[in-house]
Amino acid sequence: MSNDVYVLGVHTTTFGKKPDSSIKDLTREAYLGALEDAGLETGKDIEAAWYGNCLMHYWGQALTRGNVAFIPLVREGLFPNRAPIVNVEGGCATGSLAIAGAVKEIRAGDAEVTLAVGMEKLFDQKDPRAIFPHFAGGMDLLDPQEWEKEYREVGERIGVPFEPGPDRTIAMDTYAMQANYHMATYGTTAEQIAVGAAKNHCNGALNENAQYRFEMTPEEVLADRSISAPLTRSMCAPMGDGAAAAILCSKRYLDSQPASVRDRAIRIAGFGLSGGKYRSLTEPSLTRAAADKAYGQSGFGPRDIDVAEVHDATSFCEVYQSEMMRFCEEGEGGAFVGSGATKIGGELPINTSGGLVSKGHPIGATGISMCYELVTQLRGEAGARQVDGATIALQENGGGIIGMEEAVAAVAIYERTR
Repeated sequence: MSNDVYVLGVHTTTFGKKPDSSIKDLTREAYLGALEDAGLETGKDIEAAWYGNCLMHYWGQALTRGNVAFIPLVREGLFPNRAPIVNVEGGCATGSLAIAGAVKEIRAGDAEVTLAVGMEKLFDQKDPRAIFPHFAGGMDLLDPQEWEKEYREVGERIGVPFEPGPDRTIAMDTYAMQANYHMATYGTTAEQIAVGAAKNHCNGALNENAQYRFEMTPEEVLADRSISAPLTRSMCAPMGDGAAAAILCSKRYLDSQPASVRDRAIRIAGFGLSGGKYRSLTEPSLTRAAADKAYGQSGFGPRDIDVAEVHDATSFCEVYQSEMMRFCEEGEGGAFVGSGATKIGGELPINTSGGLVSKGHPIGATGISMCYELVTQLRGEAGARQVDGATIALQENGGGIIGMEEAVAAVAIYERTR
């Protein structure tokens, strides 16, 4: 593809409950970390930034979120004067959408160097549950009767009533319904989902940036507190704070950099976006459409992928997205994950970072933290969780909910070329 795009530098903060870190603190840490990783002393060459965030309005700042977060960085000369900061919001896919904007700007020839940043603060020390109602903004609040009807009908079809509860978010209830449908249709089991969850908790124990750093067994996952059956607490992503940033550049700019920088750059070989809809239950989801676009752009196929990060807001998602990414046949995701194929050292390691259930899920930062993990893997710098010989990686990130799928999805394919 003309105007190839490379990840020049990438950084993530640790994820977790950070009451003493402000929005501007987290943004600064991620941005300066990416600059350092890229081998850049300043951000003077950055021509535009794409800033991803969903819930900053909860803390009193709406409309110009990234612009406000960058005020001290501009004032101190760390980010260029007059470089535009474009605000991006797309539910849990926000970070990937920020990358998409930065990628498209370089591909179009409008910039040589761009920045993608994602930041979220979800933990309110004064009232940890007060933010819960805001998560419903990822669904249709103008005509909620449509998705309520959809889930009631699916529940009646499989004999599992759709009964949202006040002690959890609506997103967990909808994920549970999707899992129950898959179990009723294909024979997927809670035990298979638990294998994936335990694997990711063990991976997270190896990740110094993860919110949860403890190992679990499938039995411990199943015995944990039920959130929305069949999902237990250990199968669901926690709430936390964090930020991540990626500096992207053109091939022309990369060629101007020292060999030490060029050798660590990772090419974005393909990037596919897709939109959600109320679909037939037998129709593949929007993530399949995004994956096929990314495969088509890159020239790679599912058998070429060495390592992947998929959006496991719940551990059922790893089962389902393994099917949508064409890593296994539809209906076989439970057996695929349950077999251990997605472990480090397995057929196709997935969520080596610990996934969302262990690494954490500060919504706006998630997609860029996936980029960080895969770039780190392709550079051979992942330490104890390194996948041997990894040269091609896939990232899947979805956001919002429309019926039985997400509202928007992004799939990126990365390649080590040196």
